[in-house]
Amino acid sequence: MKNNSGRVLIAAPVHAMLTDGLTDLGFDCIHQENITQAAAFDLVRDCVGVITSTRLQLDKELINAAPGLRWIGRMGSGMEVIDTAYAAEKNIACFASPEGNCNAVGEHALGMLLTLTRRIAWSQSEIRQGLWLREKNRGIELEGKNIGIIGYGHTGASFAKKLMGFDVRIMAYDKYREDGIPQHVVKCASLEQLMRHADIISFHVPLQDDTRNYLNESFIERMAKPFIVINTSRGGVVDTASLSRGIATGKIIGACLDVLEQEPLASMDAGMRGLLDGLIRLPNVVVTPHIAGYTFEALYKMSKTLLNKITHYMGG
Repeated sequence: MKNNSGRVLIAAPVHAMLTDGLTDLGFDCIHQENITQAAAFDLVRDCVGVITSTRLQLDKELINAAPGLRWIGRMGSGMEVIDTAYAAEKNIACFASPEGNCNAVGEHALGMLLTLTRRIAWSQSEIRQGLWLREKNRGIELEGKNIGIIGYGHTGASFAKKLMGFDVRIMAYDKYREDGIPQHVVKCASLEQLMRHADIISFHVPLQDDTRNYLNESFIERMAKPFIVINTSRGGVVDTASLSRGIATGKIIGACLDVLEQEPLASMDAGMRGLLDGLIRLPNVVVTPHIAGYTFEALYKMSKTLLNKITHYMGG
């Protein structure tokens, strides 16, 4: 068994079972979930472990500031906040916990889609204004639609599972996955195959060089039919300007966005804020503040997943 002594920086909201479990393993946990990047340099100097979400960037500089760092745990799935290649060079183990919040993300994606297609939020807003507009709010059923899932990992599979009772045709494209796609899901050999048929596109990919601005002008033009886009992955996957133009032309008939190119709102530049302000005024756009994987149950499950992986790594 590895030496379990040392300090661990908890720089993310976690369930108490994770900190209690790390304490039982022999670690001394420091809770600083609102820590800034600048302040982290002093705190990590004598840490052997770090638990982060999106607040800290475990880049080369911060990793170098922690000479005794042995492992990094990520609450959630987005490993772009960690320089995993450099961590590997330094023999630092990195753990994510997508198993913990994938159900929450799948439920949220479905909830946003139904909110959009059945005009739930928009018509509720009208009711609050004293308006009773039934014909204007005639909805669209999911039955018979082709739903394309790009990225069939934990969250993509979870969304597909939620869709199974809606009598839809589920299609999946994942260039990194050769197997593990169930028979009831149409495995697309190419992105073009998915683009020929999909009425709805849902992104479930990490943010990396080949997925940044995945939805752009070219993507929109190549889609055979007007379509709805859902993004619960990372904001940078969707180019907001292209999305806005696609909606204006009618090629994109609706959008469900849980993540934005620049977030939170306070960090947006004027140009991006102008685009967002235009989008949220539209009845065919649903935007939520990066809460797809943000449930009480997911907090527990992600914490448990990380504790299990760390315990296994430490030889427990």
